[in-house]
Amino acid sequence: MKIRLINGADFYNISPLINEWWGGRQMIDMLPKLFFDHFKNTSFIAEANGEKYIN
Repeated sequence: MKIRLINGADFYNISPLINEWWGGRQMIDMLPKLFFDHFKNTSFIAEANGEKYIN
């Protein structure tokens, strides 16, 4: 597993999964790409076998 800081480009990989993570609730509107850019120094992604997990 690799842990690294998040970057703006990660939004495009993660955003299609957000509603699924929240049990089908429409949550994508609650996480704009701006957060990926603004919090890039304090947010992390864990990658395992090409899968991304955000924290």
